[in-house]
Amino acid sequence: MATVDVIQEGVSPLQHRNTALRRFMSHRLAMFGVVTIVLLVAACVFGPYFLTHNDTQVNILARFTPPLDGEYWFGTDQLGRDMLARLLMAGRISLAVGFGAMLISMCIGVVIGVVAGYFGGSIGTLLMRFVDAVLCFPTIFLLLALAAFIKPDVSSIIFLLAATGWMEVARIVEAQMRSLKQRDFAVASLALGASSWRIMFRELLPNAVAPIVVAATLSVAYAILMESYISFLGYGIQPPVPSWGNMLGGAQSYLRNAPWLAILPGLMITLSVTSINFIGDGLRDALDPKAEVQ
Repeated sequence: MATVDVIQEGVSPLQHRNTALRRFMSHRLAMFGVVTIVLLVAACVFGPYFLTHNDTQVNILARFTPPLDGEYWFGTDQLGRDMLARLLMAGRISLAVGFGAMLISMCIGVVIGVVAGYFGGSIGTLLMRFVDAVLCFPTIFLLLALAAFIKPDVSSIIFLLAATGWMEVARIVEAQMRSLKQRDFAVASLALGASSWRIMFRELLPNAVAPIVVAATLSVAYAILMESYISFLGYGIQPPVPSWGNMLGGAQSYLRNAPWLAILPGLMITLSVTSINFIGDGLRDALDPKAEVQ
């Protein structure tokens, strides 16, 4: 709910935030997602320091050790490397790509959406037709086409995913701006002589934060999935740098003899994406302006 709407209904912004927080915390799946993501991030950041084997240590004599057998909790891969260490180091890469791509795509989409929605006219039409033109390209083919012309490393993959993931955000923000600029507070700011940039980014944008937050959450899951997809096909993060996607791709030759090589990174992708989607659902319900204030 927009701040202005809350004030008009006699509810202070602080009361509205507390109500939204209570609704979010009462959403069981969202809280499950928060706890899972926090634990997953903590494990990926700090976990490798507590393991006896690192992700690059090769032990040919321990090749294809199954999980829970001996000193390797999650087993080993075709080179005898500790799967748990590799999963955690890969998590650092995949999660960094997800959150990094989200931040950049949000910046691009928000700026284009705000400018297009506020100014409208030929500027808005031109920007939104550009958005529509980019959306006409199938995302995965656009990703693969761009990936074929860049050096595949972490930073380039982040920018690549951001470049193909901002369009939906721009459309959401543009629709919000077109609605908000007609409100009394925006008209009053204009009458008082406020500049267009101040009205856009100080008055209108804070009142559109709810759908932006939800879109940002879901874009993290999108980026993790897309990174996994292109890495699986060999166009993303390249070995020996591990990511969940290239671990999954490298395991295809060993599905019959060592299925855990594919199952474990697949479970990590599923767990992280599902948890982030749960958080997005919880935020959407908590910030829904039509939700009944309790």
